[in-house]
Amino acid sequence: MSRAALIEQLLRLLAHLPLPLLHAWGALAGTLAALIPNSARHTARVNIELCFPDRSIACKQTLARCSLRESAKALLELGPLWHRHPQQVLRLIRDVEGGEILDAAIANGRGMLIVAPHLGAWELLQVWVAKRTSLHALYRPPRQTDLEELINRARGRSGAHFWPARPTGVRAVYRALHAGAAIGILPDQQPPGEGVFAPFFGIPAKTMTLFGKLAARSRAPIVLGWAERLAYGQGYRLHWDRVDVAVRDPDPIRAATALNRAIETAVRQQPCQYQWSYRRFSRRPDGERNPYHAYRSQRGWVTPV
Repeated sequence: MSRAALIEQLLRLLAHLPLPLLHAWGALAGTLAALIPNSARHTARVNIELCFPDRSIACKQTLARCSLRESAKALLELGPLWHRHPQQVLRLIRDVEGGEILDAAIANGRGMLIVAPHLGAWELLQVWVAKRTSLHALYRPPRQTDLEELINRARGRSGAHFWPARPTGVRAVYRALHAGAAIGILPDQQPPGEGVFAPFFGIPAKTMTLFGKLAARSRAPIVLGWAERLAYGQGYRLHWDRVDVAVRDPDPIRAATALNRAIETAVRQQPCQYQWSYRRFSRRPDGERNPYHAYRSQRGWVTPV
Protein backbone atom coordinates (compact mmCIF):
# COMPACT_ATOMS: atom_id res chain seq x y z
CA MET A 1 0.00 0.00 0.00
CA SER A 2 1.33 3.44 -0.94
CA ARG A 3 2.03 6.20 1.56
CA ALA A 4 -0.91 8.25 0.22
CA ALA A 5 -3.26 5.28 0.63
CA LEU A 6 -2.07 4.73 4.21
CA ILE A 7 -2.62 8.38 5.09
CA GLU A 8 -6.07 8.32 3.54
CA GLN A 9 -7.05 5.22 5.52
CA LEU A 10 -5.83 6.84 8.73
CA LEU A 11 -7.84 9.99 8.02
CA ARG A 12 -10.93 7.91 7.29
CA LEU A 13 -10.53 6.22 10.68
CA LEU A 14 -10.14 9.60 12.40
CA ALA A 15 -13.33 10.79 10.70
CA HIS A 16 -15.32 8.34 12.87
CA LEU A 17 -13.99 9.78 16.13
CA PRO A 18 -15.66 12.67 17.99
CA LEU A 19 -14.11 16.08 17.51
CA PRO A 20 -13.54 16.67 21.27
CA LEU A 21 -11.39 13.51 21.42
CA LEU A 22 -9.37 14.50 18.34
CA HIS A 23 -8.73 17.97 19.71
CA ALA A 24 -7.73 16.51 23.09
CA TRP A 25 -5.21 14.25 21.36
CA GLY A 26 -3.98 17.24 19.36
CA ALA A 27 -3.51 19.29 22.51
CA LEU A 28 -1.45 16.47 24.02
CA ALA A 29 0.67 16.04 20.90
CA GLY A 30 1.25 19.80 20.68
CA THR A 31 2.26 19.96 24.33
CA LEU A 32 4.87 17.25 23.72
CA ALA A 33 6.10 19.12 20.62
CA ALA A 34 6.59 22.19 22.79
CA LEU A 35 8.75 20.22 25.23
CA ILE A 36 10.97 18.32 22.78
CA PRO A 37 13.42 20.19 20.49
CA ASN A 38 12.16 20.05 16.89
CA SER A 39 12.03 22.24 13.78
CA ALA A 40 8.36 23.23 14.21
CA ARG A 41 9.02 24.50 17.73
CA HIS A 42 12.10 26.41 16.61
CA THR A 43 10.27 28.03 13.69
CA ALA A 44 7.29 29.01 15.86
CA ARG A 45 9.57 30.53 18.48
CA VAL A 46 11.56 32.54 15.93
CA ASN A 47 8.39 33.82 14.23
CA ILE A 48 6.88 34.86 17.56
CA GLU A 49 10.13 36.53 18.66
CA LEU A 50 10.19 38.52 15.41
CA CYS A 51 6.51 39.48 15.43
CA PHE A 52 6.05 40.18 19.15
CA PRO A 53 9.45 41.49 20.30
CA ASP A 54 7.95 43.63 23.08
CA ARG A 55 6.17 40.79 24.86
CA SER A 56 7.73 39.06 27.85
CA ILE A 57 9.49 35.75 27.31
CA ALA A 58 6.85 34.02 29.44
CA CYS A 59 4.10 35.42 27.21
CA LYS A 60 5.93 34.38 24.05
CA GLN A 61 6.54 30.88 25.44
CA THR A 62 2.82 30.55 26.19
CA LEU A 63 1.89 31.60 22.65
CA ALA A 64 4.37 29.14 21.12
CA ARG A 65 3.00 26.23 23.19
CA CYS A 66 -0.57 27.17 22.36
CA SER A 67 0.25 27.49 18.66
CA LEU A 68 1.82 24.02 18.53
CA ARG A 69 -1.24 22.53 20.24
CA GLU A 70 -3.55 24.19 17.72
CA SER A 71 -1.39 23.03 14.80
CA ALA A 72 -1.65 19.44 16.03
CA LYS A 73 -5.43 19.82 16.32
CA ALA A 74 -5.48 21.08 12.74
CA LEU A 75 -3.79 17.89 11.53
CA LEU A 76 -6.10 15.52 13.39
CA GLU A 77 -9.29 17.35 12.42
CA LEU A 78 -8.50 16.69 8.75
CA GLY A 79 -10.14 13.29 9.23
CA PRO A 80 -13.65 14.64 9.84
CA LEU A 81 -13.24 17.74 7.67
CA TRP A 82 -12.11 15.73 4.65
CA HIS A 83 -14.02 12.49 5.03
CA ARG A 84 -17.34 13.17 6.71
CA HIS A 85 -20.30 14.10 4.53
CA PRO A 86 -20.23 17.86 3.86
CA GLN A 87 -23.56 18.31 5.68
CA GLN A 88 -22.06 16.65 8.78
CA VAL A 89 -19.08 18.98 8.53
CA LEU A 90 -21.32 22.04 8.31
CA ARG A 91 -23.12 21.00 11.48
CA LEU A 92 -19.83 21.58 13.35
CA ILE A 93 -20.23 25.33 12.73
CA ARG A 94 -21.82 26.88 15.82
CA ASP A 95 -21.84 30.54 14.82
CA VAL A 96 -21.06 32.87 11.91
CA GLU A 97 -19.90 36.43 12.52
CA GLY A 98 -20.18 38.79 9.57
CA GLY A 99 -22.11 36.34 7.40
CA GLU A 100 -24.07 39.24 5.94
CA ILE A 101 -20.80 40.52 4.42
CA LEU A 102 -20.40 37.33 2.43
CA ASP A 103 -24.09 37.28 1.47
CA ALA A 104 -23.85 40.85 0.16
CA ALA A 105 -20.73 39.96 -1.84
CA ILE A 106 -22.51 36.99 -3.44
CA ALA A 107 -25.59 39.09 -4.21
CA ASN A 108 -23.36 41.67 -5.92
CA GLY A 109 -23.05 39.28 -8.86
CA ARG A 110 -19.53 40.34 -9.82
CA GLY A 111 -17.77 37.38 -8.30
CA MET A 112 -15.79 37.63 -5.10
CA LEU A 113 -12.20 37.48 -3.86
CA ILE A 114 -11.64 35.69 -0.56
CA VAL A 115 -8.53 36.20 1.57
CA ALA A 116 -8.21 32.98 3.59
CA PRO A 117 -5.09 33.01 5.80
CA HIS A 118 -3.67 29.98 7.59
CA LEU A 119 -5.63 30.83 10.70
CA GLY A 120 -7.88 28.39 12.55
CA ALA A 121 -9.55 25.61 10.51
CA TRP A 122 -9.06 26.97 7.00
CA GLU A 123 -10.08 23.62 5.48
CA LEU A 124 -13.58 24.14 6.89
CA LEU A 125 -14.05 27.55 5.32
CA GLN A 126 -14.25 26.30 1.75
CA VAL A 127 -16.95 23.76 2.62
CA TRP A 128 -19.22 26.52 3.92
CA VAL A 129 -18.56 28.87 0.96
CA ALA A 130 -18.97 26.15 -1.69
CA LYS A 131 -22.51 25.45 -0.44
CA ARG A 132 -23.45 29.07 -1.15
CA THR A 133 -21.74 29.92 -4.39
CA SER A 134 -19.39 28.57 -7.05
CA LEU A 135 -15.93 28.50 -5.50
CA HIS A 136 -12.55 28.19 -7.19
CA ALA A 137 -9.27 28.21 -5.29
CA LEU A 138 -5.57 28.09 -6.01
CA TYR A 139 -3.29 25.76 -4.08
CA ARG A 140 0.42 25.10 -3.96
CA PRO A 141 1.11 21.50 -5.00
CA PRO A 142 2.65 19.51 -2.13
CA ARG A 143 6.28 18.51 -2.27
CA GLN A 144 5.16 14.90 -1.91
CA THR A 145 3.55 14.57 -5.33
CA ASP A 146 1.76 11.34 -4.42
CA LEU A 147 -0.36 13.29 -1.89
CA GLU A 148 -1.76 15.77 -4.42
CA GLU A 149 -4.54 13.51 -5.68
CA LEU A 150 -5.54 12.60 -2.11
CA ILE A 151 -5.77 16.26 -1.09
CA ASN A 152 -7.70 17.37 -4.16
CA ARG A 153 -10.15 14.48 -3.90
CA ALA A 154 -10.86 15.23 -0.25
CA ARG A 155 -11.28 18.96 -0.78
CA GLY A 156 -13.33 18.52 -3.93
CA ARG A 157 -16.10 16.73 -2.03
CA SER A 158 -17.49 20.15 -1.13
CA GLY A 159 -18.07 20.99 -4.80
CA ALA A 160 -15.28 23.56 -4.89
CA HIS A 161 -12.79 23.59 -7.76
CA PHE A 162 -9.08 23.59 -6.95
CA TRP A 163 -6.33 24.66 -9.33
CA PRO A 164 -2.56 24.35 -8.93
CA ALA A 165 -0.69 27.65 -8.61
CA ARG A 166 0.73 27.37 -12.11
CA PRO A 167 -0.01 29.45 -15.23
CA THR A 168 -2.86 27.13 -16.26
CA GLY A 169 -4.42 27.39 -12.81
CA VAL A 170 -4.07 31.18 -12.73
CA ARG A 171 -5.80 31.45 -16.09
CA ALA A 172 -8.58 29.20 -14.82
CA VAL A 173 -9.31 31.40 -11.79
CA TYR A 174 -9.27 34.53 -13.95
CA ARG A 175 -11.95 32.94 -16.15
CA ALA A 176 -13.95 31.82 -13.13
CA LEU A 177 -13.83 35.30 -11.56
CA HIS A 178 -14.94 36.85 -14.85
CA ALA A 179 -17.88 34.39 -14.84
CA GLY A 180 -18.96 35.54 -11.37
CA ALA A 181 -17.43 32.82 -9.18
CA ALA A 182 -15.81 33.26 -5.79
CA ILE A 183 -12.01 32.94 -5.79
CA GLY A 184 -10.28 31.77 -2.62
CA ILE A 185 -6.56 32.27 -2.07
CA LEU A 186 -4.37 31.50 0.95
CA PRO A 187 -2.06 34.49 0.53
CA ASP A 188 0.29 34.19 3.50
CA GLN A 189 2.78 31.76 2.01
CA GLN A 190 5.97 32.88 0.33
CA PRO A 191 5.61 32.72 -3.47
CA PRO A 192 8.40 30.69 -5.05
CA GLY A 193 8.60 33.08 -7.99
CA GLU A 194 7.13 36.54 -8.45
CA GLY A 195 6.56 38.55 -5.29
CA VAL A 196 7.47 41.69 -3.37
CA PHE A 197 8.66 42.35 0.17
CA ALA A 198 5.93 43.93 2.29
CA PRO A 199 5.69 44.29 6.08
CA PHE A 200 3.95 41.57 8.09
CA PHE A 201 4.01 42.35 11.82
CA GLY A 202 6.66 44.89 10.90
CA ILE A 203 8.99 42.31 9.27
CA PRO A 204 9.59 42.35 5.50
CA ALA A 205 7.91 39.21 4.12
CA LYS A 206 7.94 38.03 0.53
CA THR A 207 4.30 38.37 -0.52
CA MET A 208 2.40 37.28 -3.61
CA THR A 209 1.39 39.91 -6.16
CA LEU A 210 -1.26 37.71 -7.80
CA PHE A 211 -4.01 38.67 -5.37
CA GLY A 212 -3.41 42.36 -5.96
CA LYS A 213 -3.55 41.81 -9.71
CA LEU A 214 -6.83 39.91 -9.43
CA ALA A 215 -8.27 42.68 -7.26
CA ALA A 216 -7.05 45.48 -9.55
CA ARG A 217 -8.45 43.88 -12.70
CA SER A 218 -11.93 43.23 -11.33
CA ARG A 219 -14.73 45.00 -9.49
CA ALA A 220 -15.34 41.92 -7.37
CA PRO A 221 -15.93 42.49 -3.64
CA ILE A 222 -13.02 41.46 -1.41
CA VAL A 223 -13.59 39.71 1.92
CA LEU A 224 -11.47 37.93 4.51
CA GLY A 225 -12.65 34.75 6.21
CA TRP A 226 -11.36 32.37 8.85
CA ALA A 227 -12.76 29.59 11.02
CA GLU A 228 -12.07 29.84 14.75
CA ARG A 229 -11.54 26.53 16.52
CA LEU A 230 -13.66 26.56 19.68
CA ALA A 231 -12.35 25.18 22.97
CA TYR A 232 -12.83 21.54 24.02
CA GLY A 233 -13.86 20.39 20.54
CA GLN A 234 -17.16 22.26 20.68
CA GLY A 235 -16.97 23.13 16.98
CA TYR A 236 -16.14 26.26 15.02
CA ARG A 237 -17.09 29.90 14.63
CA LEU A 238 -16.69 31.54 11.21
CA HIS A 239 -15.52 35.13 10.91
CA TRP A 240 -16.02 37.36 7.85
CA ASP A 241 -14.83 40.91 7.30
CA ARG A 242 -14.32 43.39 4.49
CA VAL A 243 -10.83 44.10 3.18
CA ASP A 244 -9.35 47.53 2.58
CA VAL A 245 -9.69 48.57 -1.07
CA ALA A 246 -5.98 49.44 -0.96
CA VAL A 247 -5.35 45.83 -2.01
CA ARG A 248 -6.44 47.02 -5.49
CA ASP A 249 -3.61 49.57 -5.62
CA PRO A 250 -1.72 49.30 -8.94
CA ASP A 251 1.53 49.61 -7.02
CA PRO A 252 2.38 45.99 -6.04
CA ILE A 253 4.13 46.92 -2.79
CA ARG A 254 1.24 49.08 -1.55
CA ALA A 255 -1.24 46.36 -2.54
CA ALA A 256 0.80 43.66 -0.78
CA THR A 257 1.17 45.85 2.31
CA ALA A 258 -2.62 46.26 2.50
CA LEU A 259 -3.08 42.51 2.07
CA ASN A 260 -0.63 41.68 4.87
CA ARG A 261 -2.25 44.30 7.09
CA ALA A 262 -5.66 42.62 6.64
CA ILE A 263 -4.16 39.22 7.52
CA GLU A 264 -2.35 40.66 10.55
CA THR A 265 -5.60 42.19 11.83
CA ALA A 266 -7.27 38.78 11.70
CA VAL A 267 -4.32 37.00 13.32
CA ARG A 268 -4.34 39.43 16.24
CA GLN A 269 -7.89 38.32 17.04
CA GLN A 270 -6.70 34.77 17.76
CA PRO A 271 -2.89 34.59 17.46
CA CYS A 272 -2.79 31.15 19.09
CA GLN A 273 -4.48 29.61 16.04
CA TYR A 274 -2.12 31.03 13.41
CA GLN A 275 0.35 28.72 11.69
CA TRP A 276 3.48 30.08 13.35
CA SER A 277 5.35 26.88 12.48
CA TYR A 278 5.54 28.01 8.81
CA ARG A 279 8.80 29.67 7.76
CA ARG A 280 7.16 32.90 6.64
CA PHE A 281 10.37 34.94 6.65
CA SER A 282 12.95 32.53 5.20
CA ARG A 283 13.26 34.41 1.89
CA ARG A 284 14.98 37.71 2.67
CA PRO A 285 15.83 40.91 0.85
CA ASP A 286 19.36 40.93 -0.52
CA GLY A 287 21.94 41.04 2.22
CA GLU A 288 19.66 39.87 5.04
CA ARG A 289 20.28 36.60 6.84
CA ASN A 290 17.67 33.87 7.10
CA PRO A 291 16.29 34.39 10.65
CA TYR A 292 15.71 30.67 11.23
CA HIS A 293 19.48 30.22 10.96
CA ALA A 294 20.22 33.33 12.97
CA TYR A 295 18.59 32.18 16.23
CA ARG A 296 19.34 29.30 18.57
CA SER A 297 17.47 27.89 21.56
CA GLN A 298 18.81 29.02 24.91
CA ARG A 299 17.23 29.01 28.39
CA GLY A 300 13.78 28.09 27.14
CA TRP A 301 13.60 30.57 24.28
CA VAL A 302 15.54 31.72 21.20
CA THR A 303 18.35 34.23 21.05
CA PRO A 304 20.41 35.60 18.14
CA VAL A 305 23.49 33.55 17.34
